Amino acid sequence: MDKSLDKTIEELALTESAKPSTSGQDTIAGHMRRILELIGEDANREGLRRTPERYEKAMRFLTAGYTQDPEKLLNGAMFKVCYDNMVVVKDIEMYSLCEHHLLPFFGKVHVAYIPNQRVVGLSKIPRLVNMFARRLQIQERLTRQIAQAIQEKLQPQGVAVVIEARHLCMVMRGVEKQHSQAVTSEVLGVFRDCAQTREEFLSFVRGNGAVKL
Repeated sequence: MDKSLDKTIEELALTESAKPSTSGQDTIAGHMRRILELIGEDANREGLRRTPERYEKAMRFLTAGYTQDPEKLLNGAMFKVCYDNMVVVKDIEMYSLCEHHLLPFFGKVHVAYIPNQRVVGLSKIPRLVNMFARRLQIQERLTRQIAQAIQEKLQPQGVAVVIEARHLCMVMRGVEKQHSQAVTSEVLGVFRDCAQTREEFLSFVRGNGAVKL
């Protein structure tokens, strides 16, 4: 056999082996195919034929936070600066999956910290939010994880995080309340100890009239 043809066949075989298998039940796609059958669908009909693979790809993206480390994410973006006033990044869009029903919840995250001679690149805060949001979550834990990660890595004078979110497990099922919204907060350091500092943060967030704590 021609060597170039032999190499091409080998490369094609490797490419095919890297694709998610739907024949067995040991892949996300395989399990999804079985779920489709259990709810009474025909997993082989045209509209659903590639759905298990699409679902696996989507789930791996939506849970990519498990493979990320906050220390690696923040390292290289922390800088010594003589600045001790509040830094606020608000209205960070957030999408996550509720661990109880695997249904989405989504909303906005507002983050503030008061530096202690060290700041972090502003883009890293939304990235940190994404990292924790792209895991199976509950809103309360997500709020705390964001605040604690910033507190541990930056050692600021204080951190405050507020999340406002709508949960499809309440909208699409259960109580079916279409306009319900959950608000959670986590305050550490001076934000916990000083009411004036906490109120200053909330005044920044209330600029959009959304949060009333």
